[in-house]
Formats: sequence, C-alpha cells, structure tokens
Amino acid sequence: MKKQIFDIIVILALLISLLVISYFGLLEKSARYMFLFILAFYYLGQYSERKFQKQ
Repeated sequence: MKKQIFDIIVILALLISLLVISYFGLLEKSARYMFLFILAFYYLGQYSERKFQKQ
C-alpha cells in the first residue's frame, strides 16, 4: 500500500467518524476528549512515516 492511499484512507476514516459524532450531537460533549484523537492520529502518522519511508 502506498503512503498516499494510506493517507486518504485515514482522512476518510476521520471524516466519517466526525460526521457520525456530529450527527448524534456528541461533538460538543466530546470536545474535552479531542486531544486523544489528535494524539492517536499523531502516532498513526509516525507509524505511516516509518512504514512508508523508502517508498
């Protein structure tokens, strides 16, 4: 899998999850936990950088 495809999949997953959270009206209630999402995607970015470094 190429890095660009991996990035697109991650962006789409984030978009879908935010749309679902917004649809159920949980976005305001879960604002204090957004740092966990940012932290998770930071580590996911680190993983993708190591995995796709040579490609």
